[in-house]
Amino acid sequence: MFNKTLIAIAATLALGSAHAAAPEKPECIAPAKPGGGFDLTCKLVQGGLQNGKFIDAPMRVTYMPGGIGAVAYNTVIAQRPDEGGTIVAFSGGSLLNLAIGKFGRYSVDDVKWLGSAGADYGAIIVRADSPFTNLKELMAAIKADPSKVVFGAGGSVGSQDWMKSALVAKAAGIDFKTMRYVAFEGGGEAMTALQGGHVQVYSGDASEVAAQMKGGRIRVLGVLAADRLPGELSGVATAKEQGYDVEWPIIRGYYMGPKVSDADYKWWVATFDKMLASPEFAKLRETQGLFPLDLTGAKLDAYVKERVKHYAELAKEFGMVAQ
Repeated sequence: MFNKTLIAIAATLALGSAHAAAPEKPECIAPAKPGGGFDLTCKLVQGGLQNGKFIDAPMRVTYMPGGIGAVAYNTVIAQRPDEGGTIVAFSGGSLLNLAIGKFGRYSVDDVKWLGSAGADYGAIIVRADSPFTNLKELMAAIKADPSKVVFGAGGSVGSQDWMKSALVAKAAGIDFKTMRYVAFEGGGEAMTALQGGHVQVYSGDASEVAAQMKGGRIRVLGVLAADRLPGELSGVATAKEQGYDVEWPIIRGYYMGPKVSDADYKWWVATFDKMLASPEFAKLRETQGLFPLDLTGAKLDAYVKERVKHYAELAKEFGMVAQ
């Protein structure tokens, strides 16, 4: 009896440590096509985990476009709920879509919120050869003739990227319903459309534009942050500086399926805590134009649920009806 008990305990310990070990085939799902914010978010954690040797096997990045995150959200919950090696990228836009019911029957409570990668901020972007050099010139053109200024971004009317431009327009006294807006699947497609001249303005994210700024291909008219951002964007005025009291902070992070084991989830949370505290990750985050926002486990869960509540209130203000 004594021996049997020892064997049972040893087997349980072995099983527990196996579940709590680093995943053999780690995967990050980017809920859009390559390019843009979701891709950036997955590449960031891929580099952070591998460079810091927090995982043994290489992490692969896979793409699951559709509904600005809705397809990935529904797929992970319904078809891949217990995959202990799979994490999915999300952004503030994902939380906005959750708030207004665009993810279908699932809610903010239906996944396990894992950890953040950092914070980003909204930005209003044009081509380098655009006639607009600041937000006031852009707003004046829209007031003069809304039909001649076409905005493009990832997501349809009501999405995070649409909300950025609508908030600036509202602050300028413009009826946001008169604005022309073209929806794309993700930031990568929207940036391509901007550079191809198919749209005149892209309401995107600050982290996505550093490389294009270095190449002289785009101009940022304003960032939606409380203060000027460092690095490549240090010379760009905030919307507030230009007379428009608008801020749009963007969290970038990751979630897991609802049936992932507690042991696997705790391993990921502990690993994220180590990764976020490492100087190697701080350097990676900086190169991607992100700013520190270290939230994991219960702290991220509380933050996400507070944001979803805030976005729901904002959606009501703009007359968006939950689906």
